[in-house]
Amino acid sequence: MPLTVQNAAQEMEAASKAGDPQADELVADLLANKEIDSVNALFRTIGTLKPNQDLSQLPPRLATFLKEAAAAPPDWSDADVKAAEGFFAHHHGEVSMLQGTVGLIGTYLSPTGAFTLRSTGRLGGVDGPGRRLSQSSRLFIDMGNKNALRDGSLAANVTKVRLVHASVRQLHKKSGEWDYEKWGEPVSQKYTTGAACVFSTQILQAMKNLGIDVSEDDAHGFMCAWHYVNHYLGTPEKWLLPKDADEVERVWNQEREKEWKKTDDGVFMTKQAVDFYRKFLPPGMHDAYIAMVRVALTDKYADMAGLPKNLLDEAGKPLAAGHKAISGIGGGLLGGGVKKTVGVNPYKEILGAASKAYNEVEKYALTHDQDDQPQMHQELGDNR
Repeated sequence: MPLTVQNAAQEMEAASKAGDPQADELVADLLANKEIDSVNALFRTIGTLKPNQDLSQLPPRLATFLKEAAAAPPDWSDADVKAAEGFFAHHHGEVSMLQGTVGLIGTYLSPTGAFTLRSTGRLGGVDGPGRRLSQSSRLFIDMGNKNALRDGSLAANVTKVRLVHASVRQLHKKSGEWDYEKWGEPVSQKYTTGAACVFSTQILQAMKNLGIDVSEDDAHGFMCAWHYVNHYLGTPEKWLLPKDADEVERVWNQEREKEWKKTDDGVFMTKQAVDFYRKFLPPGMHDAYIAMVRVALTDKYADMAGLPKNLLDEAGKPLAAGHKAISGIGGGLLGGGVKKTVGVNPYKEILGAASKAYNEVEKYALTHDQDDQPQMHQELGDNR
């Protein structure tokens, strides 16, 4: 059965020592036979894979893996699909943006996660974090695409992430740089499920902090979507997020305080992300945008991440108290677009502008260097 508040602590301790044996064995074999370049060619088209597609041209062991990996979660139903589609019908744009900013910053608050990402930062390409961040953005945006949960496209994209996670584990194993006693397994099942919590229930909390109304049915649908993604990341059923939004929130509230801490790696990664996204924002909007992210995270966690404070700090107060600050200063930054009327969400214009900017991030993901930078590497220090 999936995680519960009662078993989460014990199960996550076990999950910290677990990788993904099926994917790990495949990737170790590919590395040993120096076949990573051919796998990267596959990755450039893996998003087009559909159920029952002819895989006969692939290496047999890879084709077998993909066929087995395509199986749906054991308890998946059409009702789950409809619930997830209902959520994205109402919140696709804003939630994609929040996952790619608030969510990614949340993963940097895990010391193990931040160290893993920073130690493999070169795998994002020589020009900085843009490709890694934009590829993550594309996954978040793709989650809400029409029929993504029906036509196999999302499953294929998540399976690609699963193989990248396996490659990170194998490269760290080869490098001798990973402290297994201290960190557990690189990109362990604990980290994978923890990240799923950040991108699901933590985002629902962020939406609430920003005054975005999410119905119980929609919250359930979002959790169904992440149950689905968690499965395709190679997580065993016993460590999957349940579809119950309230239960996942209870699990996350319990485990988050043990996991999130301020670290140099986390602050470094947060700054990289903020600097990258700055260029996609309309002129003069950056301070208002950072203030919105701080409100979404709350000051406690925004400070852990090293998010800068600015003239809009008052926006970190409860929503009603923050109206004046955002409406006055933020409205000026946005050309007077934010209304001062009490009862109107003061973050609506910022959310809208940021969501539109996020479309530019998606374009970057699709077109940057014609998507030809490698995503798996033969060595940890491969700086292509």
